[in-house]
Amino acid sequence: MSRAVAEPAPANGFTDGSGVAGGKGAGGSGSRTALTAGLTPAGQSIIYTASITVQSANVAAAARQIAGIVVAAGGYTSDEHLVSSTKDKTGERISITLKIPVPAYQNVLAQLSSPAIGKQLAMRQQATDVTQEVANVDSLVTSEQDAIAALRGLLRRASSVGGLLQVQQQISQDESTLNSLLAQQRALDHATSYATVTMTLQSQVHKVVHKTKPSRHGFVAGLAAGWRAFKRATTAVLTALGAALPFLVIASVVGGIGYAGRRRFGRRKAEPTASD
Repeated sequence: MSRAVAEPAPANGFTDGSGVAGGKGAGGSGSRTALTAGLTPAGQSIIYTASITVQSANVAAAARQIAGIVVAAGGYTSDEHLVSSTKDKTGERISITLKIPVPAYQNVLAQLSSPAIGKQLAMRQQATDVTQEVANVDSLVTSEQDAIAALRGLLRRASSVGGLLQVQQQISQDESTLNSLLAQQRALDHATSYATVTMTLQSQVHKVVHKTKPSRHGFVAGLAAGWRAFKRATTAVLTALGAALPFLVIASVVGGIGYAGRRRFGRRKAEPTASD
């Protein structure tokens, strides 16, 4: 479950009932990091997470500066991802996941929010209370350890092979469950010992402008446009004529044959009439 932040929110940030705080702008980093003050009362286990988006003129240099700040505080970089420029745009974006020891979290977050890194575009913080989950896992680990110890005592007193095998099988099952619980315990211990900060560094994006030829006006421009139109019209006429020419040749041949046949038929018809 998430805890609401007890301290007042900064003027350009926000807090809500989910324990989330954030804001936009490059200033006010000191008031933002004050949100985490006193969030971990004695006996409670809190997981801290934050995300920051920063615009920088040189994202690679900013990433190196961030890594230096985190390492100096005893933390480390767990993941880093670079996205290069895209089509019609120039610029880079680097996403970095940082692990920071909780005692140094406030101080490091103040440095990461500093204008020295770049212009802060967005920030979001969250504190999640996992005290009950930690207590449950710890209790289950203790119970499994006690159960395994008791089973090993039975194993030494087993009076038959069947009983021995049954106890040994139960010990194996319990040890498997214990190993899983110990892994959960280690994960929770790490999550509550190190705050997770995700930083997105992006350079200012510039769209690539494609130059276009300026339009021309006047007599020369009109003459050139007319000549281009004349060439297009001539090309279209010649293309149509070329397409129709085979049909015209065939039609001429068929027409000539038909005309010659009509004349021959007319002469044959006229000859009997003359003889009469």
